[in-house]
Amino acid sequence: MKSTTLKAPKGQVYYYGTGRRKEAVAAVRMLPGEGNILVNGKELREYFPLETLVLIVNQPLEVTQTRGKFNMLIKVSGGGIAGQAGAVRHGIANALLAVDSDTYRPLLKEAGLLTRDSRQKERKKYGLKKARKASQFSKR
Repeated sequence: MKSTTLKAPKGQVYYYGTGRRKEAVAAVRMLPGEGNILVNGKELREYFPLETLVLIVNQPLEVTQTRGKFNMLIKVSGGGIAGQAGAVRHGIANALLAVDSDTYRPLLKEAGLLTRDSRQKERKKYGLKKARKASQFSKR
């Protein structure tokens, strides 16, 4: 949940936020711009093909009404596609705090976007097929 302001090599100020969800980790760099979002070098809709995942990623921007005000360079690794979308959402929310904490913190907190979703995959138990799935009971 780190949020810091850093200087880009060209002297342009950018804002940084880290997000995590399940096994996924996202590093978000936010620059003032026209709203382009690159995830691992690809456009947002190319990397996250499902509309629900795009909505998840854009949620912090919708809540704070900052859509189209920032260009984002996002590096995400680990986990699956849904976990990565959640990690990107968390990272964008943390980067927005670095932009203007006083204005955006109450909005993001009320929407529940600043809290890391700590749910993890439940481990498989012996004698079962998955964490809770058992074979069908047979009386005879």
